[in-house]
Parts: sequence; structure tokens; C-alpha cells
Amino acid sequence: MDKLVKPRRNSPERTHASGRPAREDAEEAVRTLIRWAGDNPAREGLVGTPARVARAYEEWFAGNFEDPREYLKRTFEEVAGYDEIVLLRDIRFESHCEHHMAPIIGRAHIGYLPRDRVVGISKLVRLVEVYAKRLQVQEKMTAEIAKCLNSVLRPFGVGVIVEAAHECMTTRGVHKPDVTMVTSYMLGSFRTRAETRQEFLSAINLRGRSHAGPAEP
Repeated sequence: MDKLVKPRRNSPERTHASGRPAREDAEEAVRTLIRWAGDNPAREGLVGTPARVARAYEEWFAGNFEDPREYLKRTFEEVAGYDEIVLLRDIRFESHCEHHMAPIIGRAHIGYLPRDRVVGISKLVRLVEVYAKRLQVQEKMTAEIAKCLNSVLRPFGVGVIVEAAHECMTTRGVHKPDVTMVTSYMLGSFRTRAETRQEFLSAINLRGRSHAGPAEP
């Protein structure tokens, strides 16, 4: 009888053209982690876990396969001359830190001063979700959201503030469950004009001096 040959990992038939491993490899990796944690992936309660984890990863990290700029392409110019801050606050998000792959759960606040066009508010939510659904560092995520919005809409200014709890710190390590991290990124008039920045911060109930940082000269 011919000897069965086990397919090699990342062989052409099991790897996507993009270089993304096949689902079978992802599920086997989960089984390896279960064994490494001291449990048995073959026991009843864990048999379906690798498949469930793979599906969860597809949802948690869907942002790796989306272009956030696509959500901002459709804009509106008929705003009756509106030229004040557009602000969407308390956008809840769930992300994962790239250092421990532990959840980051928080809220984002986005404001911009339109030049001649605005974008639908749901698209701002989508913008946050795309960047959140990736392995992240909060500082980088904050900057990415602001830079993307600024590059597509070309407003007079953009302000983004993110507040989040990091479970890599609350459930392990120093175990400080009541600690949240606040990051901000200001562009244009939000950075150069103290009154614009303060209006934005007041609207989301944060003090400008505490979180915004100094304005550029």
C-alpha cells in the first residue's frame, strides 16, 4: 500500500495567491496553541474550537482586506454653506493589540472642519472600524484615522481622539482594570488654532491642555 504523504505547510494547493495561509493551517495552529496551553484539542468541548477561532479571526481582522479610503469617496457639497465643525463622538470599537493580540476596547471621537464637502456620518464609523479590525497600536490607529480623513476630504482641519482599555494590561501583566489610554491626533486648524481645538475637546468633554498637546507654531 502506498505511503500516505502529508501535504507540506504553505504548499501551493493550500496557500492563497496573496500569501495568506489556508484555513486548514490556521485551524491547526489553534490546535497547537491549545496543546501548548496544556489542554487536549480532541476533547469534546474543544473539537470545534479551531474552526470557531478561524471564523472569529475573519471578523476581528477584516480591516486587513478593506481600503478605508473607499468609504470616504462619496461626499456631499449641498450643505447650505455650513462651515462649522462636524463631530461624531463615542464611536465604540473593538481592536486587538499587536504585541499580545489582546482586545483593545474603546471609543473614538472624530471631528473635522469641512472646506467644501462633507461625508456621511456612517462612513466615519466605517473608517474607524476598518482600522480597528487590524492588529493595532492605539497611537498608530489614531494617526491613521486622522490622516486618511484629511487626505480624502481635504478639510481645513481634522481632530481624532481615541480612549481605550487594553486587556494586555488589565487582564495580565500589571493587572490594572480601571486604566484607560487616551491618544489624539490633530491636523490643520485643529492643531494650529487653539480655539478650534478647544471647541472640539469641549464637545467631547475633554480638556484641551490634558490631551491635545501643544499647537505647532
